[in-house]
Amino acid sequence: MAIASRKDVNEMLHDNKDRMRTRTEIINSFYNQIDEDGRLQKNRHGQMEYYTTMTYIHRYTTFHSKILEVGAGTGRYTIALAKEGMDVTAVELVESNLAVLRENSKGMENIQSFQGDATDLSRFPDNSFDVTLFLGPMYHLYETDEVNRAIDEAIRVTKPSGVIFFAFISVFAIMYANYFYGNWAEGLEENFTNANQVRHFKEQLFTGYDVTEFEALFHEKPVEWITTTGVDGMVEPIEKRPDFSMSDKDFDAFVEWYLAFSEKRELLGTTNHLLYICRKHA
Repeated sequence: MAIASRKDVNEMLHDNKDRMRTRTEIINSFYNQIDEDGRLQKNRHGQMEYYTTMTYIHRYTTFHSKILEVGAGTGRYTIALAKEGMDVTAVELVESNLAVLRENSKGMENIQSFQGDATDLSRFPDNSFDVTLFLGPMYHLYETDEVNRAIDEAIRVTKPSGVIFFAFISVFAIMYANYFYGNWAEGLEENFTNANQVRHFKEQLFTGYDVTEFEALFHEKPVEWITTTGVDGMVEPIEKRPDFSMSDKDFDAFVEWYLAFSEKRELLGTTNHLLYICRKHA
């Protein structure tokens, strides 16, 4: 996805009384204005993100897996996994996204869906799910306590030895994808301090991480790291070129090639979306 800059979201930060909006209000305002349902289909980087992510999900699931997807969006992964026979529970913060998910999953008895926030999964008991997917919430969490609550909740509701997927965004890929167009200085101000430390604040709408910074969030958590992988490479910034073209044959070959190298450490900073995959301690 194209990551919105502070300029893009200024109008989302204040209502008619000039009141600062909450994180939930900002996120709802943004997703109410975009086609989230088509994001993983309408361009090559969305298609690649979906295919790569599903490939990794399939490595840790079976036909009988009980799945929780938090930040389910309009249900692209939820519905696909349910069609494969899995029991899927979806939690989505944005009401308009949830409405699309429910419309698209009508009649599917192995999907339950709820409106909710990643920082509070109290509706679910401990040790409930074989696999937990956080494929969006970490993009929009900025305060340290909220980041840790979301991670702790994901771990709590996952069964011992269960697998958890946390999607996050590379701050360097944000720069490559959005600030090579006469606005590099704006990107630096947006994403880094004067001392070149990564910045996290809600007016970014999307926040990016240094890969090792994100991995460090889990050092004291009751999980075992499995891998960190990219899912879409440098396709998004390259796809913006007017001369970009990739046939279906070439795209299929590229995806298969990328999957062979997607976990290489030297490539992780250049991919827009990444997955941190871990296993809860038994």
